[in-house]
This record gives sequence, structure tokens and C-alpha cells, in this order.
Amino acid sequence: MATTSDFIEYVCEQIRGIGAIRSKKMFGEYMVYVNEKPILLVCDNMVYVKELDCIADKMEGAEKGFPYSGAKEHFILDIDDADFAKEIIGILEPITSVPKPKKKKSKELLQRGKNLIE
Repeated sequence: MATTSDFIEYVCEQIRGIGAIRSKKMFGEYMVYVNEKPILLVCDNMVYVKELDCIADKMEGAEKGFPYSGAKEHFILDIDDADFAKEIIGILEPITSVPKPKKKKSKELLQRGKNLIE
């Protein structure tokens, strides 16, 4: 079951006020960015955060799960507890880096690749 648009709106509303929030849909699931940093992974209407030492004490007793096949195990964040979710994000955001922009392939390289296939 893919994440619903209503649920991702709810997630973003719950963490409102902690910075610039946006979500990006990827293969029916979502990444939630805070200040352009990928913080929350939302899959099957569940919110996941990486298992990092800096939040291990706070997330002690939290459920764990695999957001998708082949993924590492993550903590499952109780997004219904907005204050706790903001506290966890407040710890993660400063230590998370902004992803480097991907280099766009030039049209020439794409055309050259097409010619090789044909």
C-alpha cells in the first residue's frame, strides 16, 4: 500500500514550524525534507527515521521496521506526537547534510547514447 496524499499532508502539518518543509514523491512513497535536508521517509503511511546514535536514547522502545525491500532497519516515528516528532527532527536536522545536486547529462551525451543503442 503506497502512502496517501492525505497522510503526507498530515505529516507535514504535524511538524510545521520547525523549518522549511517539503515532500517529494518517489515511487509512490515520500521523502520529507526539512530545510532541504532529507529527514523523514514515509512509506505505507508510516514515518521512518534512520537509526542513528544521536537519537537512540530518545527512540528507545520505539518500533523498528524496514521502509521498503532492501532497506536498512529504521526507527518508526510516532508522528501523532507532534512535540516528540519535532524534538527528534531538531536533533537530526543539524547533523544531516543537504544532498549534492545531481549533474544533468548534456543533450549531446544523451543523443550519443541513443545512437549507440540504435
